[in-house]
Amino acid sequence: MTDTIFALSSGAPPAAIGVIRISGPRAGEAVIRLAGALPEARQARLRSLRDREGSVLDKSLVVWFPGPRTATGEDLAELHCHGGRAVVGAIETELNSMKGLRGAEPGEFTRRAFANGIIDLAEAEGLGDLLAAETELQRRAAQAAAGGGLSRRVEEWRTQVLSLSAHVEAQLDFDDEDDVGGLTEVFHVELGDLLRNWQNALEAPRAERLRDGIRVVLAGPPNSGKSSLFNAILEEGAAIVSAEAGTTRDVIERPVALCGVPFVLVDTAGLRDEGAGEIESIGIDRARMEVARADIVLWLGPEGQGPEDALEVASRADVEADAKQAAAYTVSSVTGFGLDRLVDGLIEQARRLLPRPGDSVLNARQSSALAEAFEILAEGSESEDLLVVAERLRLSRLALDRLLGRHSTEDMLDALFGRFCIGK
Repeated sequence: MTDTIFALSSGAPPAAIGVIRISGPRAGEAVIRLAGALPEARQARLRSLRDREGSVLDKSLVVWFPGPRTATGEDLAELHCHGGRAVVGAIETELNSMKGLRGAEPGEFTRRAFANGIIDLAEAEGLGDLLAAETELQRRAAQAAAGGGLSRRVEEWRTQVLSLSAHVEAQLDFDDEDDVGGLTEVFHVELGDLLRNWQNALEAPRAERLRDGIRVVLAGPPNSGKSSLFNAILEEGAAIVSAEAGTTRDVIERPVALCGVPFVLVDTAGLRDEGAGEIESIGIDRARMEVARADIVLWLGPEGQGPEDALEVASRADVEADAKQAAAYTVSSVTGFGLDRLVDGLIEQARRLLPRPGDSVLNARQSSALAEAFEILAEGSESEDLLVVAERLRLSRLALDRLLGRHSTEDMLDALFGRFCIGK
């Protein structure tokens, strides 16, 4: 944190504009060396950037942000230069020659914002998801988290826990005074409401399902039309299609957005108990594992023989009439018959499995921390021992602090910020 870091924070050159960000205690010195003087705070000014010999590197808009009210909580500057490779490279070379300056690591600007209290860990995770968002649903959910929606919700929970703790502490400190009674009915009602809110949050769809996409697995025996349907939905030839049984030997998956809803389509080896060779048998085992972890299974095999809750699909409407009496969908990968209805059905079912647009949702780490807080508090909620109740409230509050990153390990932080791009 004593180093001053810099990086190109805009898109890779060549581009119309390149934005080079500098953050740290020597950011001001770097600007003075390049531009001759610091511009007024938070005012964009056109300056000629020069190297050590005085040669002009580029004409750039220079913006100076004195800390701590900056994106990183430190002194910060931005150089809005031309986005050619040579221009950006020359400015970065000059910055790298300055004492105390170095190129930033992936996610280091955001990590400094976290370390300086500008954002908490939930907001940082939301920002990471926002950078990776590819669909409108993903963007809106990530924007809610990055904008502090989840953090504000957790802070409200923490305030409620503190209020309950104050009630218990009052009883412990002043239990011999006439004006302080035992734990009131209001205390138990508020505690019950808090636990129900936590339970609802834990049972809600998780962020990973939205981030990674709804897994739709196509399953059935060999030559049931799985790969043909897979290709038809994707409108590409990702899977090999052949009349030979056992053509698909391994799992093939492709991410796809359908009307802004993220999916992962999974084509699998044909399921059969006999006649499979060694390689195909491995593919069949993997297919069964994929069926077990699927959000939606499309069953293209004999009616009634698929996994529980699988959607029955009659996949050869062009050659087989009434192949299934109770098919949820009847399609033809050859003519395209029924494909629109199948896709609409997948989208409708996926929306029921995903968080509502704009909702602040929990990821696996956050859910684990909240589950810990819930279990700790639920176990002590019926205790008559006020010391036990007070300790349970304290421990649950610490679990909420971990959710927001107030108690985090370096390894966990390295893993999180390591997936950010350089310059963010």
